[in-house]
Amino acid sequence: MRLMAKVTAVCTALAAIVASSVGSAESEPPSYKVGFARIDITPSYNIRLSGFAARQTESVSVREHIFARAMAIRANADPAPVVLVAVESIGVPMYIRDEVASRLRTSKQLPDERFTVCSTHTHTAPVIDKVLPTLFGAPVPSEQQQRIQQYTRELTDKIEQAALAALADMRPAHLAYGIGQVGFAINRRTRGGPVDHDLPVISITDEHGRIRGLWLNYACHCVVLSDFKVSGDWAGYASKELERLFPDSVALISIGCGADSNPQSGVTGDKAGVAEQYGQEIAAEVDRLQRSQLTPVRADIRCRLDKLHLPLQAIPTREQWAERAKEPGPTGYYAQVMLRRLDAGEQLPAQIPLAVQTWKFGDTLAIVFLSGEVVVDYSLRLKKEFDSKRLWVNAYSNDVPCYIPSERVLKEGGYEGGGAMVYYGWPAAFAPGLEDKIIATARTQLGDQFKLAARAGTP
Repeated sequence: MRLMAKVTAVCTALAAIVASSVGSAESEPPSYKVGFARIDITPSYNIRLSGFAARQTESVSVREHIFARAMAIRANADPAPVVLVAVESIGVPMYIRDEVASRLRTSKQLPDERFTVCSTHTHTAPVIDKVLPTLFGAPVPSEQQQRIQQYTRELTDKIEQAALAALADMRPAHLAYGIGQVGFAINRRTRGGPVDHDLPVISITDEHGRIRGLWLNYACHCVVLSDFKVSGDWAGYASKELERLFPDSVALISIGCGADSNPQSGVTGDKAGVAEQYGQEIAAEVDRLQRSQLTPVRADIRCRLDKLHLPLQAIPTREQWAERAKEPGPTGYYAQVMLRRLDAGEQLPAQIPLAVQTWKFGDTLAIVFLSGEVVVDYSLRLKKEFDSKRLWVNAYSNDVPCYIPSERVLKEGGYEGGGAMVYYGWPAAFAPGLEDKIIATARTQLGDQFKLAARAGTP
């Protein structure tokens, strides 16, 4: 009985300490102003959906509306806010991102490095012009191409509208973060291969502790659904469920280094219940984190954006393209496209641009944004070199030019190692050495303060 009494007393004391620390954080003046917006980007007309080459006709209906969700954050000491727009799309290309960045620079004096667009990579959203240009293995009929171009213009405007609305909505707020775990992602190349099951979450509350917004990340393809109905797949269902659990909030989702990760279900066709279940798993873990002791974030935000140019392997000769053009299906069509470009006097590109960006909240949290469909080796490598408890790695950010293999995956080959260039329209696979260049750029941006033993006040 005495032992039980002592245990009870210790638990009561610990609970008091936790309550005191949480109360203390909430009682401090807000360190930020944060704004949110949610803009519907669902097409009002039938349109080709991206992600699967087998789709040769347009969408038939809308299963779930899709959105561009925006968040603007400004620390009290910052000269300008940061703005993130999370888009339910196969991939927002750099030319759209740069166009919106230019508009915001003109209208709001927003520096380029303080603007980011992340895509959820849902495979049930519309085709974006010039993204996966050789996906379907045949030319897109002109009337369908006109609708793709119309939607692309509309999407560009709506991403800007979302950013502007978030900037106009900024109010005092507290930020806190935590890292959960969700286990439905599996390595799709190798049974039991590497995955990243981390679920980092930032919670944004007002002065009274009410949740206004959430931003989270998970490294897994949105490929549960493959039919002809518009939807956001599991990420869309996760946002919808979180916005139900936390009324009047906006839930942004970005995707981690999940280029070689699929849901356990695989591609199911039209089994929306499976995608909804995964979305609910994400939401349940976020909800659990909200009831735990999250780490407060109070520092200013330092940003950096660098654009690399990664070389390709030797480009085939015209004769080699002509031989490949005789093959049936997507491979032959891809070669025919290259031949037409050569005949038009174009020089096929020998390198691919790639953006690497970081947002650093003092020494509390560093967020990395990598362009492209990035394989899991990148996040796992960065989390070994840096403090994984203070590091968050996004892929599908600012551009989705193609798959970004690690050296391991490049050597292994296969779809992620270079085979997907047939659909992305680049003339060759990457040359070796890209992984170290990308990691070195991220390393320079992060600096020493996020290494395992380096933190302010740590001996």
